[in-house]
Amino acid sequence: MDQRKSFWREYKGLVMFIGCMLVFRSALADWNYVPSSSMNPTLLAGDRVVVNKLAYSLRVPFTLQEIRRWAKPTAGDVITFDSPADGVNLIKRVVAIEGDTVAMDSNQLLVNGVPQPRTLIDAARAIPTERGTLNLQVWREQLGPFSHETALIPELNHFTDFDPVQVPAGHVMVLGDSRDNSRDSRFIGFIDMQRITGRAERVVMSHNPDRFYLPRAHRWWLPLEEGV
Repeated sequence: MDQRKSFWREYKGLVMFIGCMLVFRSALADWNYVPSSSMNPTLLAGDRVVVNKLAYSLRVPFTLQEIRRWAKPTAGDVITFDSPADGVNLIKRVVAIEGDTVAMDSNQLLVNGVPQPRTLIDAARAIPTERGTLNLQVWREQLGPFSHETALIPELNHFTDFDPVQVPAGHVMVLGDSRDNSRDSRFIGFIDMQRITGRAERVVMSHNPDRFYLPRAHRWWLPLEEGV
């Protein structure tokens, strides 16, 4: 008993600090490591993004239980969420919200029957992926008042169309920015807003896993979307 009291007196400050940090990261803000290239070219494997966990609601720490909600995701938001398929935390972009009807025709998104503006900006950009460095076709796509880059992999571009579907109440539709290399709503279904854990704001730092994790200084503090 004396040893326990001595341990607590000596380390209680450290224990309380760690506890507060865990609560902070669970309920307020966190940074997430990007392990794959499903969000190329916006996010690269090795990026770390800051996630605002108060963007939409306040939750009980370490749970998905909401205490209060004050906002909903909008088209263009990059969100983190627990996958309905296996519970793994993923990061994707919201392309449509509840009530929207969404379709894809020859790789172009249509929301409520309106083609979302997009422009080819690079026919062959070298970008690192799990398959090695590939020359990706990069487009600038607009969703609402913001634009972002998306990528196609010509040799893998098989899923170019889907029929109109309506996003149910309380859900969003998400896609990866690398449209040919992403397990998203086309495969795991619509995302219940209760599963959303935060909104990614920007890349805070980046390290290249293929080059001994050397820093990519040019990617530090990058926003994830641009105004148009």
